[in-house]
Amino acid sequence: MKKLTKFALGAAGAAVAAGAGVMALRALKFRPAPELRADPDEVEVDYDRVVESLREMIRFRTVSSDRPEEEDAAEFDKFRAYLLERYPTLAEKCGPERIGRCGVLYTWRGVSSEKPTVLMAHYDVVPAGGEGWEEPPFDAVLKDGYIWGRGALDTKVTLCAIMEAAERLISSGFTPASDIYLAFSGEEEPAGPSAGDIVTALEERGVRPALVLDEGGAVVTGAFPGVSAPCALIGAAEKGQLRLALEAASRGGHASSPPPRTIVGELAEAVCEVDASSGPFTLTPPVEQMLDTLGRHASFPMRLVLANLGVFRPVLDLVCRMSGGELNALMRTTCAATQMKGSDANNVLPESASVGFNMRVINGESCDEAEARVRAAVTNPDISVRRLYAAEPSKYSETSGEAWDKLTDAVKRTWPKAVVSPYLMLAASDSRHYDRISNNVYRFCPLELSKEERGTIHGVNERIPTWKAVKCAEFYTRLIESV
Repeated sequence: MKKLTKFALGAAGAAVAAGAGVMALRALKFRPAPELRADPDEVEVDYDRVVESLREMIRFRTVSSDRPEEEDAAEFDKFRAYLLERYPTLAEKCGPERIGRCGVLYTWRGVSSEKPTVLMAHYDVVPAGGEGWEEPPFDAVLKDGYIWGRGALDTKVTLCAIMEAAERLISSGFTPASDIYLAFSGEEEPAGPSAGDIVTALEERGVRPALVLDEGGAVVTGAFPGVSAPCALIGAAEKGQLRLALEAASRGGHASSPPPRTIVGELAEAVCEVDASSGPFTLTPPVEQMLDTLGRHASFPMRLVLANLGVFRPVLDLVCRMSGGELNALMRTTCAATQMKGSDANNVLPESASVGFNMRVINGESCDEAEARVRAAVTNPDISVRRLYAAEPSKYSETSGEAWDKLTDAVKRTWPKAVVSPYLMLAASDSRHYDRISNNVYRFCPLELSKEERGTIHGVNERIPTWKAVKCAEFYTRLIESV
């Protein structure tokens, strides 16, 4: 018996050692394939003009709202008029149209109409407030090589870069190989209908874009564990968005004699219940491709995990749950409590109270399924769940083929040291509307963005180095010349 036990233990140890050896061998072989890259080709961009154009665009207070009557319509009108004035050749030859409430569409005819391209951006911005800004958010101050202001990153810089590249090329007599559409919305932030209106117009005209490019991933460093090289992350899909409200009612009354349980306390318990019921770990195709692509450039410990994901999947799930943030959001539907409303007075019990939830729904799950999980988690029958808004996850776009190759080639020629990878966009964009008419909808902001710079988007002190704005125009020049 003892001999048998020793034999079993020895066999088990050998099996473990053999398994570890196999996993280590897989990790050693988990390396990127050799790749030849051309040096960045020179493109002509007027540095000073790009800087001045972007500064002027930032000065227009195009703050959008889900209540259009709260917007300053004159600022939006002045912005659109500025585009006509600043880019006269485009205005003359591309017949800009006003579509929907505030959509703008330029049609640039190419040699062929068979494989059209759509380049997107939005010119509305979120409110800036005033507190905490080192420079006024709409003065477009130029200081220490930075342009300061709301919209400098999101996304007046890409709109400016597209227009600068197109105006320069069309003025030089360049004609694209295929039609190019420049599509801009003025109500992206509140998820308004203008982008959808533009898609409807294109659909009615029989336009089936071979390539659509909107905001999304960027060129980032240090965002993926174990990878030191810059990573150009191109969104091949985006998560859906679901907004819910948990609501409760009571008789109210004076705070000096509260009931055993207040509705605010009951809602707080419900929030904890929802927090404990996060969505299941899900590896979508763009994230699987990202892990495979970036993992091959990672340090050995990370390669060991990703090369043997079948074994380490539970570990990755646990790490994601514990760390939260972007890594966790890539793997599951997230649910964040964002709004709490109760009494307006500190000494008054509220007659009604609510908590708002913002959910980002993973691809492969529907908004109905995500909402059902929240409803099942809330055990208090006196708390109701109300849907405020829903947008389903997007389709998956192709990550191979002509459109992908043209896009990634322009990225590689602009950032030759970057590792280009598919990515799942966590936020929502206007590009989701284009799923109706294209299988090649991509989400990539052609900027090198540090973690600190990404944190200023929708935050205070949004700003961009001037050279990054110019490089953005260089990218669009390369892309336009290739499509």
